[in-house]
Amino acid sequence: MNIVSVKDLRKVYDDKPVVDGVSFSVKKGEVFGILGPNGAGKTTTLEMLETLRPIDGGSATIDGIDVAKNPDAIKRLIGVQPQTPAFQDKTTLKEVIELFAAAYGEKVDVLQFLRDVDLEEKAGNYVEQLSGGQKQRLSITTALVHGPKVFFLDEPTTGLDPQARRHLWDLIRTIRDKGVSVIMTTHYMDEAEMLCDRIAVMDNGKIVALDTPKNLIKALLKRGFKKTQQVEQANLEDVFIDLTGKALRD
Repeated sequence: MNIVSVKDLRKVYDDKPVVDGVSFSVKKGEVFGILGPNGAGKTTTLEMLETLRPIDGGSATIDGIDVAKNPDAIKRLIGVQPQTPAFQDKTTLKEVIELFAAAYGEKVDVLQFLRDVDLEEKAGNYVEQLSGGQKQRLSITTALVHGPKVFFLDEPTTGLDPQARRHLWDLIRTIRDKGVSVIMTTHYMDEAEMLCDRIAVMDNGKIVALDTPKNLIKALLKRGFKKTQQVEQANLEDVFIDLTGKALRD
C-alpha cells in the first residue's frame, strides 16, 4: 500500500527547474531515502511535500489527499524534523512537548514521549542546556505528538557524535516499526544503506536511480565497476564506539 505518491513533481526558480519531473511512491512503514549532491533538489522536494513550498507542476498525494489542494489536512498527517531545529531557549522540555501537543489539540503523556527518546531526566531543563544530539531527539518527539502517518527528516544526523548518530538510527527504526513511513535525506551513504528500504538518487533536479540499496550496488557491479577489495570486520567508528562506550553523552 502506497501512502505517498509523487508524479512528475516540478519546482522552478528564475526559469530554472530545481525539481524537474520527479516521480516516486512510498509504502506504509517504509524508510525511503533521497540522496544527492548539494543543489540536487532533495530539500525542495521534501518542502513541497511538507506544504512549505508551492508545487509548480505535477502532483503529490499523502494518504490519498492532494498536497496542493488540501495543505491543512496534509499538515495533520505528517511530522517534520528540519535540518536545524529551533526552540525558545527559556522553555523547559516538558513545556515544549505540551506546546506542540496543544497546537494539534492533543493531550499526551509528556514524560512518556521524553522517555521514548531518553530525555525524561531532562524534562525540567531548558532547551538551551541540551547538546546537539539531545535537541535533535527533542525535535523528533515534538514532530510525533499528533501521531503522523508520514515523518520527514532532512539530514537528521549531521554534526552528531557517533553515539548520538547510532542512537538516532535506532530511534528511526523504532518509528518505522510503529507503522510510520519515513522519508529522509542524508549525505552519509552508510546511514542510507543501514536505514533505507529503498533509495532515490537525485541529480540536477531529476531522479537518476531508484531501488533498494542492495539492488543499486548490484547494478553498479553489473556495469563493470571494480575497486580494490578490502574486507574489514570493523571500521574506525566501531573502534571509537568500543573505546568510548555506546552510552549517549550529555
